Amino acid sequence: MDIQQIKQRFGIIGNTPLLNRSLEVAMQVAPTDISVLVTGESGTGKEIIPQVIHQLSARKHNNYIAVNCGAIPEGTIDSELFGHEKGAFTGASGSRKGYFEEADGGTIFLDEVAELPMQTQVRLLRVLETGEFIRVGSSKVIKTNVRVVAATNENMHRAIQKGKFREDLMYRLSTVPITLPPLRDRKEDVHLLFRKFALDFAEKYRMPAIRLTDDAVTVVENYGWPGNIRQLKNIVEQISVIENERMISGERLAIYLPDNSQIGLPAIAGARNETDDNFSDRELMYKFLFDMKRDLNELKKLVIELVNNDGDVRLTGSQRDVLNRVYTDLSHDDSRKLLEAGSFSRPQEEYTEPAQPTIVDSDYQEHYEVEESLSLEDQEKELIVKALDKHNGKRKYAAAELGISERTLYRKIKEYNLNK
Repeated sequence: MDIQQIKQRFGIIGNTPLLNRSLEVAMQVAPTDISVLVTGESGTGKEIIPQVIHQLSARKHNNYIAVNCGAIPEGTIDSELFGHEKGAFTGASGSRKGYFEEADGGTIFLDEVAELPMQTQVRLLRVLETGEFIRVGSSKVIKTNVRVVAATNENMHRAIQKGKFREDLMYRLSTVPITLPPLRDRKEDVHLLFRKFALDFAEKYRMPAIRLTDDAVTVVENYGWPGNIRQLKNIVEQISVIENERMISGERLAIYLPDNSQIGLPAIAGARNETDDNFSDRELMYKFLFDMKRDLNELKKLVIELVNNDGDVRLTGSQRDVLNRVYTDLSHDDSRKLLEAGSFSRPQEEYTEPAQPTIVDSDYQEHYEVEESLSLEDQEKELIVKALDKHNGKRKYAAAELGISERTLYRKIKEYNLNK
């Protein structure tokens, strides 16, 4: 059986070299019992490859069971896969065979395998290595002869680094890896798929099939298709049902295509994983140091102007911002009057020594000394306290003000004992 016959038998549309190569590998590995890991983006049709492998193998007359690992609750997935004995857990009123027992002699397809809990991954690894498993609540070892084909849209190496997936299991599953290309890399196949779906929906809804003008063909071929084949099929169905005109122009087609201009762009510098506490700590420290340096520079300029202008200056916008941060402990009326005035004048009677001018009063001098502290821990604590005071204790807004996650803010509050 050649590739074209495989495509006709399983309804596979497309002639791109990447797709043909994936099918060739599936045909070559099918007669063996080697484990296969199918990877690819969501919506690329990964579920077809396990069916091809099973039907071309000596196991084709035995059971083929497809399991969506992400759809089974963590508390019951061991029971679903490996079975359980009566009384093994609440509600286990009798013994039950699992999928691995039911699929003995056949093939089991584990879709979204990266969603398996770590405990289940250990059990799966034993099945792959020894062909043995134990039902939940039992001590009896059961033998099984099952061909395992798994699929995922996750980056497995990244999942391993995060501690989400076992490295030994990944290598055991991916004895032969097969990667399905995304639709954006199959431009010459997009129009073929569009026409196939249009005919299917025309028959389903008993209406003439929609067709594309030349400019519409160009639009579908150059669109990014982040949802791949699943998205294409969904859009063809929408147009088939909604549009009265059966000839679809590029302008009309574009209405149904979401803007995916941001998809695939590099990550924004400074974006972070909220669970990465170490990164959040460094970011908070760097933010504080840069803000402190900027504020000190503004204050130095203000002092120089006060000296040169006999204590009477007009505040710039950045200087008002600095004073707003410094005077967080002033009453609302005093700080508001100071900032709204837009000027900063020191009363002449308080002017005693030009070389060391007092900018406002003793309170300001006290803050100035604190700002000079080199203790990062003290400055971090003070910054958190000010943010919480500013937002009346609302941690969500305080975290946004500080540029950190709420989780990191909660940890810092507990660390510095700021709940009191």
